[in-house]
This record gives sequence, C-alpha cells and structure tokens, in this order.
Amino acid sequence: MDRFDAMRVFSRVVERRSFTLAAEDLGLPRSTVTDAVKQLEARLGVQLLQRTTRHVGPTLDGEAYHQRCLAILADIEDAEGAFAGARPKGLLRVDVHGTLARHFVLPGLPFFLETYPDIEIFMSEGDRLVDPVREGIDCVLRVGEPQASEMIGRRVATLEEVTCASPDYLGRHGRPENLAALDGHRMVGFRSSATGGLLPLEFTLDGSVREITLPATVIVNAAESYVAAARLGLGMIQVPRYHAEADLERGSLVAILPQHPPTATAVTVLYPRNRQLSPRVRVFIDWLVAEFRNPSAAKR
Repeated sequence: MDRFDAMRVFSRVVERRSFTLAAEDLGLPRSTVTDAVKQLEARLGVQLLQRTTRHVGPTLDGEAYHQRCLAILADIEDAEGAFAGARPKGLLRVDVHGTLARHFVLPGLPFFLETYPDIEIFMSEGDRLVDPVREGIDCVLRVGEPQASEMIGRRVATLEEVTCASPDYLGRHGRPENLAALDGHRMVGFRSSATGGLLPLEFTLDGSVREITLPATVIVNAAESYVAAARLGLGMIQVPRYHAEADLERGSLVAILPQHPPTATAVTVLYPRNRQLSPRVRVFIDWLVAEFRNPSAAKR
C-alpha cells in the first residue's frame, strides 16, 4: 500500500472511529486496515490513534496529521479530475429525508447515474441530526434551516407549505375562515428531532408570521405518520404542498386558510466544513440544485 492509500485508510478510520467500519467502507480486510495504520505510525514515529476495546480516536498528532491528509487527498483528487476525460467515480454516501428522496431524488437518479456511470450511491433515510464525519456520510439533504455550525449548507430549493385537514375533521369542528376561528380546533403535534419541542403552526398575517400552538391529542415525529394522522381526522397539519398534493387532489385532505399561508420551507444540502468536496459530491450537489429547480429535467 502506497503512502496515499495509507492516508485514505487512516482518514477513514479517524472519521468512522472504527477499524471495522473503515474496512467495510473501503472494501478491505480489517487486518489490512490495521496493518496500514501501524506501518504509517512506524514510518512517522508517532502514535496517531488511541485504541481501546470500545473506542478508536486520533491523538493530538493524529488529528493534525488527519487534517493534512484531507487537504493532500483532496488536491490529488482535484488534480486527477482536471484532466480531459476524467470522470467522477466512487461510492457516494448521502442521507436524505425520506419524503424528499421519494418525491425529488429517486425519480431522477437513473439520469444522474447514466451521466456518471462510475458513481455508486448509498442512500440512507432519516430526519435526525447526523454526524457526517463519524458516520461516513458525504452529504445530507434536509428540510428546514440548518442548525449545525460545523456544516456548510447550500440552499437547493424553497418549498411552498399548506395548512390542511380532513373533510371528516372539518365536518366535526367547522372550517376556520380566519385565525380567530381557530379557537376550539386541534392540531396533530409534530415533535422536532432537532429541538425535541413541539412545532407550532405558522400563519402569515399582515406581512408578519404568527405562531399558534393548538391542543394536540396525537403527537408524532415522522412525516408519513403526520400526514396519515391528519387523513384520519385527528387534527390540522402544515406540510410542504408536494407532500399533500395527492391527498388534496383526491379530497382526503382539504387546504384551509389559504389567505394566511405558512412560511415556505428551505431545502438544504449539508456537508462537513473541514472536508473539501470530491468531484463526485460536487456533481451530485449541482445535480440536486438543478433537479429541484426543474424536477422533470432528469426524466427526459
């Protein structure tokens, strides 16, 4: 194993905090990964990793060396990618909110993979906060304004939101025509994975945003359950319009208070601040931006 390959192995061990997970990511035997790090430490004459039965982490020297490795490897990848005919390649790990994946990302993937046939994609789904470096993820696609300061964010879309409820619910509670009429109504509660708190409903009134928290008999923390609960008449909800479009068309949900719309929701792609973008991540992010602007573009 040459020096650059050893740097890649060491960097993956630092990021994953595990020899076993690093070996799985790189498609190498665990013994090869272990030997590569030992030989690297012997050549440098310093201990790069602290090892226990439960934890692997960089020493101070190891952290400094890791940062230099990232810069060197990024420069090598950029240099190789600069030559005519060079194509982005390798395994791309992305974490995407499930509804975004199904509505916006998956439909266009055949076109993306046809354009970049040397890229492979592993896509995990969730809306929890992830640590991309520790978990070996290249980029994360999330709804809402990013909270993590150690991440760099790029806005890829702004989604229209809608307030809605089922016909059964409106038949029992009445259809509110203004915000004052919300007294006596209920909402389906949605607990934020970022804050742990219950998200209020938002309404635009005279150019400002008014937050209203209604009583909630049912509280969920997943988007699909949130819409399903509203469909069953358990309360009002606010979701991106694309997520409720099919229900609105068939009448299982009804849009209400259109004169007081919720604020639009940002969709942001996030990646680690201390990691230079590889060519495969860069082309994927550029494709995401284009796909959200014109979802039908990738299907032609």
